[in-house]
Amino acid sequence: MAQKTVFITIAGKPNVGKSTLLNSLLGEKVAIVSKKPQTTRTRITGILTEGENQYVFTDTPGLHKPKNLLGQYMMNVAGNATVDADIIFFVVDVSNGPVSENEKDTLRKITKSSPNVFLIINKVDRTNKTDIAKTISELAGDMDFKSVIPISALTGEGVDIILKEVNPFLVESPHFFPDDIYTDQPERQIIAEVIREKILRLMEDEIPHGVAVVVEEFKEKKNALFIRAEIYCEKEAHKRIIIGKNGAMLKKIGMYAREDAEKLFGASIYLDLWVKVKENWRERQSLVSNFGYNDANE
Repeated sequence: MAQKTVFITIAGKPNVGKSTLLNSLLGEKVAIVSKKPQTTRTRITGILTEGENQYVFTDTPGLHKPKNLLGQYMMNVAGNATVDADIIFFVVDVSNGPVSENEKDTLRKITKSSPNVFLIINKVDRTNKTDIAKTISELAGDMDFKSVIPISALTGEGVDIILKEVNPFLVESPHFFPDDIYTDQPERQIIAEVIREKILRLMEDEIPHGVAVVVEEFKEKKNALFIRAEIYCEKEAHKRIIIGKNGAMLKKIGMYAREDAEKLFGASIYLDLWVKVKENWRERQSLVSNFGYNDANE
């Protein structure tokens, strides 16, 4: 049989469950998740190879109105990722109310510019059937979708249907990635994102969005990995909170991050964390670039 490939971009506003969907489709954790909006900052590629079929997914930052250079970078990433995709999964969440007018406007633009848009209605485990049916009727009656699929990315309900609906769009092509990998993210980026996820989950609302993580050392020593990472925040007060009394919070961040990293890498890990202040780094182009968000003006 000939090899086939399809490229899929996962789009939608913040906190609709895009990263959870990617992880569910792959059966592996490649994208960090939290309850806070704008968790995903850059494009994350997830690769699923089943026999001769290779599905290449791109998770994107949540669509929002940017307030700084980092936010502008995130929106550029999200926009660029939809250009070359064979399919766009537009994910909506109606568990907290109906789809907003801004969301509908964005969806109209995407369906007009992209012929193969799938409407993914997520979090059906937290939504009553009446609201789901109303959303499907309203959106599908106004816009053209190749498929409308209600799912719960968290529980896995309906996720198996997605690949079945995607299969007709596979194109005969050599695989773009080795069959045995599930992401193209560098190891340093993976561990930096794991650390940032723990900060997002443990910190209060204001602090996590002003945090960047840079892995400065990544070495193998005696069958263990030594990783030194620097956590950058925007204020001295935030630094004190991240470190915590007698270093308690930083130790907790490190403990949870190390547990996840050891599962991902299958090795013992020594994790050395430091906290530094770079005031207003999200507004400073050089720092936005230095922290890995290096195409903010594209």
